[in-house]
Amino acid sequence: MDNVMVDFESGINCLSAEDSKTYKGRYDDCPNIFSKMKPMKDVVESFAILSQIFDTYILSTASWDNPSAWQHKLEWVKEHLGSIEGNPAYKRLILTHHKNLNKGDFIIDDRIHRGVDKFEGKHIHFGTAEFPDWKSVVEYLKQFASGEKAASEIQRLYGE
Repeated sequence: MDNVMVDFESGINCLSAEDSKTYKGRYDDCPNIFSKMKPMKDVVESFAILSQIFDTYILSTASWDNPSAWQHKLEWVKEHLGSIEGNPAYKRLILTHHKNLNKGDFIIDDRIHRGVDKFEGKHIHFGTAEFPDWKSVVEYLKQFASGEKAASEIQRLYGE
């Protein structure tokens, strides 16, 4: 989630001066920081589209020393991606320190840590020159989608 779906910097910018100083270099340990974060540009729409054409799950690591992070990541998903049955992310959040234990064709992550480097599918390295944003991710993944519904949803989002 962090720096892929969630703008981590937006949470840092909301910290008090005291918390900013206390948790410098380890902001993910700051209580309640995840409740302050905003979505990355185009993530809500992109996730909705990808969820219609792929079997999507959200894999994220929460700080071991920040119990509120586990709760607030769930609350963030509910607030921004939907909290009721039928929403694209409903009961599709997996919090883990070992992402490689999950199976899939693709993983979208900005880092190679926490098992991403051992994930059996293709790593879409978010934030790199090849995949700088959600538009580039959807553009890449659409080649693996089939059917008119996938094409029309992608066109609806990006007007292509």
